Amino acid sequence: MFELTLSFDNGPEPEVTPAVLDTLARRGVRASFFVIGAKLARPEGWRLAERAHAEGHWIGNHTWSHDAPLGTVAAEVSRDEIARTQAAIGPLVHPHRLFRPFGGQGRLGPHLLSRSVVDYLARERFTVVLWNAVPRDWADPDGWVERALAQCRSQPWTCMVLHDLPTGAMRHLDGFLDAVAQAGGRLRQDFPPDCVPMRDGRIVGSLEDYVARVS
Repeated sequence: MFELTLSFDNGPEPEVTPAVLDTLARRGVRASFFVIGAKLARPEGWRLAERAHAEGHWIGNHTWSHDAPLGTVAAEVSRDEIARTQAAIGPLVHPHRLFRPFGGQGRLGPHLLSRSVVDYLARERFTVVLWNAVPRDWADPDGWVERALAQCRSQPWTCMVLHDLPTGAMRHLDGFLDAVAQAGGRLRQDFPPDCVPMRDGRIVGSLEDYVARVS
């Protein structure tokens, strides 16, 4: 028995996101979509995010370009990456202003944020959402399901990162959800507390491991 929160990063993608939304709707599952601002700025990307929001999914900020972890770039670049995406999200914004930093290959570490980014996120009252499971669906589009299931079974509550990208991986989303149900997993939309080190601009958990030494 385990609990699972699903999140999808790096979209929206017109070739993939509609089928993901169809699968979630058919199964009555609500998730979060951490969007790339540049993709949201396209009309087709906006329509998909609007649909996701209308169907009860949460929309979060995953930077404008997804080019580099924010702990590795200049302060003004980081702020622009976040602010432009938040402006693009506009009326689809979640009440807690969800933000997920770019990790690069799903890695957690001090490259995620800089001290100036943390200050900016606090000032703008963001909620930072991390993760504790990355089955590397983008790298292994036909083999990620067993890895994902093992990650779910390894802990009481999993916040999993999947990707609505045109890799072919999401063809197996329905099968993964079947396996979760068969294993007694319970799906939920909120996030494990240890994956949310900042809530509404207040630091509520440890951030030090995710902040670059020099900012």
